[in-house]
Amino acid sequence: MTIDPYANCNFSLNTTEFCTLDTCCLAQSSFLYIPNYGANMFFAVFFALFIIPHIGLGIWFRTWGFMVGMVIGLILEVLGYVSRVQLHDNPFANNPFLLYLIAVTIAPVFLTAAIYLCLTRMMVLQGEHLARVKPRTIAIVFMTSDFLSLVLQSIGGAMADTADNPADSQTGINVMIAGLFLQAISIAAFIGVFMDFWWKCRKGQLDMSPDKQRIRQTGIYKIFSWSLLLAALVVLIRSIFRVIELWQGFEGELWNNETDFLILDGLMIAIAIICLTAMHPGFAFGRSMWQAANWTFKTKKGAQVEMKSLHSQSESQTNVMSRFAMTYVRRYRPYCPSGENLLKYRFTVR
Repeated sequence: MTIDPYANCNFSLNTTEFCTLDTCCLAQSSFLYIPNYGANMFFAVFFALFIIPHIGLGIWFRTWGFMVGMVIGLILEVLGYVSRVQLHDNPFANNPFLLYLIAVTIAPVFLTAAIYLCLTRMMVLQGEHLARVKPRTIAIVFMTSDFLSLVLQSIGGAMADTADNPADSQTGINVMIAGLFLQAISIAAFIGVFMDFWWKCRKGQLDMSPDKQRIRQTGIYKIFSWSLLLAALVVLIRSIFRVIELWQGFEGELWNNETDFLILDGLMIAIAIICLTAMHPGFAFGRSMWQAANWTFKTKKGAQVEMKSLHSQSESQTNVMSRFAMTYVRRYRPYCPSGENLLKYRFTVR
């Protein structure tokens, strides 16, 4: 049933805290529509169902960083859609709207952090020498960008919802847009880095370690690589949608169209979750190789220790060879003509 959003408006009230659909109109609520109960409950349950599997897979394969990013992102998605279910019953409620606005907006930040970690492991597995930027640098740059995006979106959402006037509300929206725009740029840059590395792998010499070759040649690893790219693409689509949505403002057409939101936000994130679960990195790398490809162990201090060890081994080998050579030195008494009293000794080395 369609409800006229401007029917029964009561703009004489200073607050909508005590509004109902009988005393106020939808134009005084957060949206010009009543959130669909079935659709939002579906997404809340859908995302909740993936939390336990990711915890189990993360513990089994020891993909700790990936697990944390995925679980936090899923929990935020669940909270966001549960809040929308509450808004179905009371579209004027302030706290559920604030929770929805912040949770659904920042949830993909944690998902992209998990995606970034996967690429750094892929670089180590296929050959760090082929990457224009080292895995450690990529992780630091993109995760720092994610953190800044998270802060901007959270602060902007709180400012927009708690504003006392339209000007302050617009300021909060602008801050959120800045955070979402930064997130979209980061994901686009990540996709560029991914494709560049893929191209260099096709043209260059991969790491020929037998264990790494065995992992790369499996079909599941190849599918995982493209699933990771697809997950990044759909999250990028979602981020672009959110930028345009908030750019139009709370009075804009996209903000007040639930179908667009469910398709370009909910469905896009659902596809990303399916990709990152069905093609979990633990399936592709295995428990041992995921740990072996951890760039965090490749520190300068570690390199210095390794070089010192190699130097010590070299010195030991030199000393052994010196002693080995001396065993082949022998002294002998040569033949001397008669009449000579001088005893001569010669040393020869074979």
